[in-house]
Amino acid sequence: MGKGRPRAVEKGVVGASNTVTCCESTSVPSGPVYYPTEDEFKDPLDYIYKIRPEAEPYGICRIVPPKGWNPPFALDLDTFTFPTKTQAIHKLQARPAASDSMTFDLEYSRFLQDQCGKKSRKRVVFEGEDLDLCKLFNAVKRFGGYDKVVDAKKWGDVARFLRPAGKITDCAKHVLCQLYREHLYDYEEFYNKMNQGTAVNCKKGERDERKSDHRVQSSTSKKHPRRVSGLKVKDCKVHVEEERDQICEQCKSGLHGEVMLLCDRCDKGWHTYCLSPPLKQIPQGNWYCFSCLNSDRDSFGFVPGKHYTLEAFRRIADRSRRRWFGSGPVSRVQMEKKFWEIVEGSVGEVEVMYGNDLDTSVYGSGFPRVADQKMQSVDDKLWQEYATIPWNLNNLPKLKGSMLRSIQHNITGVMVPWLYIGMLFSSFCWHFEDHCFYSMNYLHWGEPKCWYSVPGNQASAFEKVMRSSLPDLFDAQPDLLFQLVTMLNPSVLQENGVPVYSVLQEPGNFVITFPRSYHGGFNLGLNCAEAVNFAPADWLPFGAFGADLYQRYHKPAVLSHEELLCVVAQHGDVDSRVSSYLKKELLRISDKEKSWREKLWKDGIIKYSRMTPRKCPQYVGTEEDPTCIICQQYLYLSAVVCSCRPSSFVCLEHSEHLCECKTVKLRLLYRHSLAELFDLAFSMEEFTSDDKAECRSVRRQSSCQGALTKKVKGISVNLNQLATEWLLQSSTILQNPFLSNAFVTTLRKAEQFLWAGSEMDSVRDMVKTLIEAQKWAEGIRDCITKIEFWYQDSTVKKVHLEFIDELLRFNPPPCNEPNYHKLKEYAEEARLLVQDIDTALSRCSKMSELELLYSRACGLPIYMKESKKLEGRISLIKTWLDSVRKCISARHPTVLEFNILYKLKSEILDLQVHLPEIEVFENMLNRAESCSIQCREMLEGPMNLQNVSLLLKEWDNFAVAVPELQLLRQYHSDTVLWVAHVNDLLRRAHVQGDQHNTVNELMHIFEEGSSLKIQVDELPLVEMELKKASCRENALKAHDSRMPLEFIQQLLEEAKMLHIEEEKLFVDLSCVLALAIPWEERAREILSHENPISDFEDMIRDSENIFAILPSLNDVKDAFSEANLWLRNSKPYLVSSPCASSSLLKVEDLQMLVSESKLLKVSLGERRMLELVLKNCKLWECEASSLLDDCRCLFELDNCVDGVSSDLMFRVEDLIARIQSAIASGVSLGFDFIEISKLQASCSTLQWCKRALCFSDCPSSLEDVLEVAEGLSHSSVSGALLKVLVDGVEWLRRALEEISRPCNSRRCHLTEVQDTLNDYKNVNMTFGAVYGQLEEAIRKHMLWQEQVHQFFGLNSRDRSWSLMLQLKELGDTVAFSCSELDMILSEVEKVENWKKRCLDKIGSSVQTDNLLFNVLKKTLERSLFIYGDVKERKDQNLCICCLLHSECQEFLTCSTCMDCYHLQCIGLTAKDTCIENYKCPYCAILIGESHYPSGGGLLRFGKKRIELKILTALLSEAEHFCLRIDEMEVLNELVEKALLCKSFLREILNFASTVVDEDISIVSEKLMKAIKASDVAGVYDEHDNSDLELALAKNLWKIQVNRLLNGVCKPTIRQIQKHMNEGVDMEISAEDHYMLKLTSVKCLGLQWAELAKKVANDSGALSLDKVLEVIVEGENLPVDVDEELKMLRFRCMLYCICRKPYDKKGMIACKQCNEWYHFDCMKLPCTQQLYICPACNPCAEEPLPTNHERLGSAKFVEPKTPSPRHTNPRKKQKRDVGNVTCKMFTTATAAEDRDSSRCRKSNGIECLRWQNRKPFRRAAKKRVELRSLTPILYTQR
Repeated sequence: MGKGRPRAVEKGVVGASNTVTCCESTSVPSGPVYYPTEDEFKDPLDYIYKIRPEAEPYGICRIVPPKGWNPPFALDLDTFTFPTKTQAIHKLQARPAASDSMTFDLEYSRFLQDQCGKKSRKRVVFEGEDLDLCKLFNAVKRFGGYDKVVDAKKWGDVARFLRPAGKITDCAKHVLCQLYREHLYDYEEFYNKMNQGTAVNCKKGERDERKSDHRVQSSTSKKHPRRVSGLKVKDCKVHVEEERDQICEQCKSGLHGEVMLLCDRCDKGWHTYCLSPPLKQIPQGNWYCFSCLNSDRDSFGFVPGKHYTLEAFRRIADRSRRRWFGSGPVSRVQMEKKFWEIVEGSVGEVEVMYGNDLDTSVYGSGFPRVADQKMQSVDDKLWQEYATIPWNLNNLPKLKGSMLRSIQHNITGVMVPWLYIGMLFSSFCWHFEDHCFYSMNYLHWGEPKCWYSVPGNQASAFEKVMRSSLPDLFDAQPDLLFQLVTMLNPSVLQENGVPVYSVLQEPGNFVITFPRSYHGGFNLGLNCAEAVNFAPADWLPFGAFGADLYQRYHKPAVLSHEELLCVVAQHGDVDSRVSSYLKKELLRISDKEKSWREKLWKDGIIKYSRMTPRKCPQYVGTEEDPTCIICQQYLYLSAVVCSCRPSSFVCLEHSEHLCECKTVKLRLLYRHSLAELFDLAFSMEEFTSDDKAECRSVRRQSSCQGALTKKVKGISVNLNQLATEWLLQSSTILQNPFLSNAFVTTLRKAEQFLWAGSEMDSVRDMVKTLIEAQKWAEGIRDCITKIEFWYQDSTVKKVHLEFIDELLRFNPPPCNEPNYHKLKEYAEEARLLVQDIDTALSRCSKMSELELLYSRACGLPIYMKESKKLEGRISLIKTWLDSVRKCISARHPTVLEFNILYKLKSEILDLQVHLPEIEVFENMLNRAESCSIQCREMLEGPMNLQNVSLLLKEWDNFAVAVPELQLLRQYHSDTVLWVAHVNDLLRRAHVQGDQHNTVNELMHIFEEGSSLKIQVDELPLVEMELKKASCRENALKAHDSRMPLEFIQQLLEEAKMLHIEEEKLFVDLSCVLALAIPWEERAREILSHENPISDFEDMIRDSENIFAILPSLNDVKDAFSEANLWLRNSKPYLVSSPCASSSLLKVEDLQMLVSESKLLKVSLGERRMLELVLKNCKLWECEASSLLDDCRCLFELDNCVDGVSSDLMFRVEDLIARIQSAIASGVSLGFDFIEISKLQASCSTLQWCKRALCFSDCPSSLEDVLEVAEGLSHSSVSGALLKVLVDGVEWLRRALEEISRPCNSRRCHLTEVQDTLNDYKNVNMTFGAVYGQLEEAIRKHMLWQEQVHQFFGLNSRDRSWSLMLQLKELGDTVAFSCSELDMILSEVEKVENWKKRCLDKIGSSVQTDNLLFNVLKKTLERSLFIYGDVKERKDQNLCICCLLHSECQEFLTCSTCMDCYHLQCIGLTAKDTCIENYKCPYCAILIGESHYPSGGGLLRFGKKRIELKILTALLSEAEHFCLRIDEMEVLNELVEKALLCKSFLREILNFASTVVDEDISIVSEKLMKAIKASDVAGVYDEHDNSDLELALAKNLWKIQVNRLLNGVCKPTIRQIQKHMNEGVDMEISAEDHYMLKLTSVKCLGLQWAELAKKVANDSGALSLDKVLEVIVEGENLPVDVDEELKMLRFRCMLYCICRKPYDKKGMIACKQCNEWYHFDCMKLPCTQQLYICPACNPCAEEPLPTNHERLGSAKFVEPKTPSPRHTNPRKKQKRDVGNVTCKMFTTATAAEDRDSSRCRKSNGIECLRWQNRKPFRRAAKKRVELRSLTPILYTQR
């Protein structure tokens, strides 16, 4: 092990790349590199444990394997395909936040309206396009805010965020700064204050909450602010109870509304504790959810791309690399520099593809795996070796010592490796591993990977720098680092004190990242890597941190950390290294569980239950645990659930957020008690004696619950005391007779103790005892019940004796169960019967004895397994008897199977019974055995057909089917059939026919005869006939089709041996053979010598008459076809005019034909003709090469320094003529000569030279020069002469373009023209005229510049607009591009744009500017006149609208304000002059009959007014002009007058806001003046109009309150509350007279209403006279309380003879008078259905109850009032009394001491239904009496 420079690693697949050099160092220090030895490399976890103390402070390290490490790459590079993702590298850091511009616009508009008094923002334009203020704000926030951007001069970087592709000028930076300062600077300050929590809340709803004296407490949920619009105030909802209609998007609960945040855009809700990360309190100002803050359109991520093969991806990667660095080697420093330039956005848009996160279980692993198919090119032993090696990433997570080996199902990306196919600049962004795991990355092949790492102990500092460097991204996405899409330059981290280290991973190297270390990097080219996570024991503390991090951010965890700890501790391989870490983590989670469980017990949770045990507890993740609905974490150890939400679970920390039920209704689910958790923790190590004592002490302290107390109903309760009381109760229950309900109740009470520590072990022991006793007692009772039921119904299942014995085995019994002894007696009886059955089965008994015992067993209600044995024995005997009797009675031959007899014989011993049929059966079996012996002897020796027939005849009718006898019969039958078949076939063998079928039949017969077991004599005859038939069949084949000569010769020899050669078939074959042999000899002769082609044709013709396959025929045909093919290919070259062919011929093809002719076996005359054509082509090629050499010599002439020589033109023209002649001759040959294209190119170049030389002699136009300049752009010819001509033409082109450029769109600079003039000296061609034109253009430009300087040297007032326009026109003609021209054009454009805006914004309704300005001036003077009249009375005969006294116009006077108006001004006609009590529009506004229009005049219908800020903005803009224009003076005068009107209006508004008295007449008068003055003015201010509207609304509110309180009708409390809410919304002072009066009246009404409700529901507690006093008090209130008065009057109704109000006692109605009477007062039974009172039936014998009897022991006596007269008697059934304020009574079962009588009572709904059907006549009468008494009582008071 050591550090140093890594050794080269040889790869067997692709190999390491040499295109990246590593000799240069970077500014980031390198991480450690280790070189393990062969022994150290055996165990990866052990080696990493050794280097961890040294390597972990770096966060990363590189491991170079030993030299012998060379794993084969297990994927097929040709067929491997994979998906990719597109990475926008330029957006990894320099990207705008994914903010939703609509949300920003909403928030910004609210800011403008609430803080600046503006209703909406203006359209902002930057460089001709709309400026996105959202992006601009986030960009400035990225660089620290406005002040830091200005100080650091970062406006260029800000501009690049907005326009990445555009060019950023200094002017653009300045404009962008000004736009931000104007539109966003105030919003930035407000935003920062809101984030710091110091801003004044801008929401009116929140400001109003502080005014608790004047409004009802609203819901604490965050709502939209309420706003005032015009004179109408929206009604505000009063939330008395918590609203549950809003559901949290995370936990899906509508509870806990006090911490529910509502998004101010989408109105969706989230609890503060459900957010990620959660909020501690409700934020100030508006709040928006992350969905509204983040725009899906602008969200950044890696986009899925196409699928590629490795070869296609390699081509793309190579192309990308050549684009950036060419094809040569490049250093790592250059690549790193270029990468970070791209990331920081200074290069432009760059996108690459990355095949990342490829699941190896789907796409395959680069390492060999045992289950994978081995590649053919890899050795089996090598494959197996690397498939099982520990450093194989597929094996690493499951190695011994890894915590992940306890996980049953593989987790993709964690335990299953991921594959990565990278290219240049493909990146993996800053992150640390899931759950803070270790990671191991192996680079299989390709270019290196560049890694960066921050140690885990610096993770917090890293995150802090990331947040400060990219604040806008983290504001939009707080969990940004979880998303792996962001990079930050390591230099930024280093500048902020965060250590960063780098590693260059080469092919064959491993890279290890340590827990919680942030790492990232990029690829230096095409490569393939593989990565996996692993978790040794020292990871456990980091895993706990990862679990806490997931819980903090509400992210689903990869696995349950608590479950992993418990499973490893219980079932894992724990050694000394693992136990120390495991013990600490187990103690940590035990302490955490202890504190939370104790807290919940103190809070009142008393229901506890254990979770369902696992089916496979030895593995992690076999079953899915529920997750907390708040933090999304697995609930393995414990959870809290409530019956109101049975499917929702929370962790212990979030139990208070589950629901709003009381804690006693919650249930805590736990998997292990605290005692089990602490025992598990302390079982991790082998302690010494001292350690064990310390362990016991720690365990006692950790699980001690002595101080665990809580208060229940004000009394302190101790857990140990409760446990002791429970133990005493349990002991008592065990001693008492068993009661199931008592046991269940006691066990349920024990739930609150079992979760605790070891101090509750006694409770756990008692619970086990109780459960065992309950199970025992219930078992006893169940047995007795079943026994008793069996005697009644024998179909009931019996009780097993074994189960009864198990219950009776307890000594002493667990509890007191009375049926114990009764069951014991039943069991004793069953045991005696079992002994008798065992005795009978153990000896040879009679059948009758067994049946008797079985009948006794069936009559017993207990099931015994011995009875089953007895039943089986009896059934077996009966079955055997049936079988034997069938065998004895059988008469047909071979009916009985031999093995059945043996089976029956074997069963005799098992029966153990005396039977007479046994002897008869044994005799039959002996005879069958004798037959078997005889047949076996026959089968073992040689068999003859005759002997076999005699034996079969002897045993022909035997009934038993002996196997040997049946086999002999089969042999005999087969032999007889074969002999008959042979005789038949031999008779047909010599007949000529289908020889093929004959052969097949003989072959089949011969095979069958060979396989017979009995010998036969016909077999040799069959064999001889088979041979002859085969020979005839082959002869038929040769006769029907051509066969080789060798086959025919062999067939004739075989026929001669069989003596059948004289047959006709074989004679014909002899004739064919006689013709074939001479032909074959002649063919061999002509092939050996060159003969004419006619000989070959004859031989082929002769072969058609020979019916055989000739060996040399193919060679003859091949030679003939080759000669014909050569002739066809040669035909185009032998034509007289080859140019007529459609395509040109190739010289190479001609030369190949000449070579092929020498290999032909046929003599041809065309060969010499082709040789002559080839010779002519070679001569032309030599001539063309000579011409090309002459061209090259001409182009390389270097004697042109002092000018072009005079004879050059002649040489060029001569060479052009010669080339054209050679091209014509070459084309005439008809061949495709490559020299022709070269000659044509040279000729074209020479013609270009000729045209270029002509420019020196005569002047030329720019179009001609451009045409010539472009003519040589695609030429591949070069030389000294061409360079001179090209330079000259290029200079001429530049000069002509610059001379004509001022008239074009793009101007050139003066320096460029001067440079062109100086470059003329280096040109070896003369262009005198053009040179003079350049000098003249420069002189005119400089003269124009002097005029411009003189213009700007004048005073600003002396600079005229006309002179500037003249300079502009002259500059457009003669000036080159310069700052003076830009200045003139810019100033002219600004002034023209300003004038255009003036015309657009001011002159839209007036034709000329001067006329408009005069009109605006007069309107402002009228407005000032009205404001001045606030103190001085004006003439009554002037129209308030136009201030003119016109004789020709009629006036109309307002009856309220007494002002005069022209009929025309107010839109009336002459017929309207008779209107009486006319009310002007201004007075109508003041009293709320109409609305004040914003922006438009009230009386000037349809005319639009101008906003003051438009005029001020135009004036402010004009002040920056470099010259004065006439319009500015008029505009300045208008603005001054408008500001003066604004000051008068503000004075009136300030006065109105301070008045709180009852008298509002002065305020109304001033507001009237303000309305009129504001309306007549042609200029208005939006903010002032809004304030005026608010002042009018407040004044109208006071008028309405005055009408409400002093009106004829009393106001209701709802109306008062509505006006109070409106006043609060309008910010009316709490000291205002009308607000105080409303508050007083409301409080008075609410107090009386509360008293009335109490009295109405007191069931007669208050005396009647007191109730009447309350009624009188309510009638005199200034508030309408009619509903409460009705309730009180109904309360005054008296019933029965006791004269009491309704008191919820049972009552019955008289059938005739409908009067109600109590059952008790009238001494009536509750069952009575019909009743007639004594008043309706005075003759009844039943006496009325006395006073004493009626009242009993009652202490309260109501005043006696006379009973109403009984009139209009009607029959009526008994009903219960009803009341509008109380519920009716339902019938209930009387007590057991009564006569089981039942009384009917109905619910409230039935009462109301009956009340609507049968109104109370008595109630109506009483109500009339009370109303008549009220005035009298009031007078007496």
